[in-house]
Amino acid sequence: MSSSSVPAPFESVDEVSQALQDAGYLASEEISTTVYLAAALGRPILVEGPAGVGKTALAAALSQALDQRLVRLQCYEGVDEARALYEWNHAKQLLRITAEQGSEWDELRTDIFGEEFLLPRPLLTAVRSEQPVVLLIDEVDKADEEMEGLLLELLSEFQVTIPELGTLRANHRPLVVLTSNATRELSEALRRRCLFLHIDYPSAELEQRIVQSHVPELPDALAASVVRVVGALRALELRKAPSVAETVDWAGTLLSLGATELDPATVRRTLGVILKHNSDIELAHKKLELDRDLAG
Repeated sequence: MSSSSVPAPFESVDEVSQALQDAGYLASEEISTTVYLAAALGRPILVEGPAGVGKTALAAALSQALDQRLVRLQCYEGVDEARALYEWNHAKQLLRITAEQGSEWDELRTDIFGEEFLLPRPLLTAVRSEQPVVLLIDEVDKADEEMEGLLLELLSEFQVTIPELGTLRANHRPLVVLTSNATRELSEALRRRCLFLHIDYPSAELEQRIVQSHVPELPDALAASVVRVVGALRALELRKAPSVAETVDWAGTLLSLGATELDPATVRRTLGVILKHNSDIELAHKKLELDRDLAG
């Protein structure tokens, strides 16, 4: 297969920002610029940052903005070629071998290692897709280092090699997003093949815009209070800091409760929406000066 050349999907950084916003993702200028360059240069994006800042959501928004299928490989410890790239349908092969008893092995081997018996996994699915796709390789830092070697050929040439079938090149160069929570150091070889983007928790101004885009009925003052308290919580030494999605959830919760202001009592009884460990809730009760933080 040969990778086809197609025009870049975006004509400017501003177009990226608008397309992502239309897909429900409010991007910083740095994010929009990196996406624009990745699309223009045909380079993967390695997105690092703490959990819950919108790394995976960026790939989903790109899929929606480009009207392309999202193909996702969720990485975890022990993920291997059979889970990431392809494997053979052994049950179907065994049935064919049983049905063809008496045949010469060389002839049979060629038969059972054909396309009919191939089970594509996410990476091969992206390569063989007849239409452009967005490929998300999620939490690549959770995979073993050996997995990175498998990715190098794909990210360099957008091709994969199957010994029985040869080298398969992508019909269309996918837009690839790799995410990492930086739980381990990734190899320089992998980093070299990617554009790098670090996403941290958004500024208070941007997070308030995100909240109001998802919960537009929430009063401005209440949205500002929500963001201010979440920022104070993230400054504590928590087991799990509130994600942006949890900020939005909390805003929706307050709206459902009919809250008109974020008073200390309301915060204390709804902390379970944004904090998911009892030790974090206890620390918040102990350390957070709610009266001061709510007053701004």
